[in-house]
Amino acid sequence: MTYRVVVDEIADPAALKALANPLRQRILRCLERGEATSTSLAKELGVTTGGTSYNLRVLADNGFVEEVPGRTSGRERWWRATNRELRFPRHSEQDTETREALDWLNRLWSAEYAEAHERFERARDRLGPWRDAEPYSRGTIKVTLAQLERFFLEYLDLLHKYAAPEEGEGDAREVMTYFVAFPDVPEDA
Repeated sequence: MTYRVVVDEIADPAALKALANPLRQRILRCLERGEATSTSLAKELGVTTGGTSYNLRVLADNGFVEEVPGRTSGRERWWRATNRELRFPRHSEQDTETREALDWLNRLWSAEYAEAHERFERARDRLGPWRDAEPYSRGTIKVTLAQLERFFLEYLDLLHKYAAPEEGEGDAREVMTYFVAFPDVPEDA
């Protein structure tokens, strides 16, 4: 299986605002697991089909989802997430509107990761051998800006290496990863 990723810097505040919506984030998570229709998404998410249809169009207009070629017929449209690795402009290159949208998106994603971890904790005892699948590391490194950039790119290379299971690996499952690095600022700064 080939995993194709399009690296795309999102600097348009409208696209960021489209992304920074809780329901759209939930729709994206569902579509990252597989193709779906507006109706099936509405059932899974407990919302109306009108709500999912509208939000799918907003996501599609901004390139985050697309119709599945050859699968859509009549009124039934099948959707999938695009393989987009999102990058954002550096803080120093952001205008106020972009920064506000990104701040909102970061808060949304942080809450999403915390909720996902809580779901894992609640389900852990029902996951069989996967109950122990929580490698954890927290630490600090002393690096230059250039070294931090290389560190991040090497992390992404490693992530891409494992992004799709090899053929025949039937026990593979989706695992959420979360990487964040920032300067450690003393409390009195």
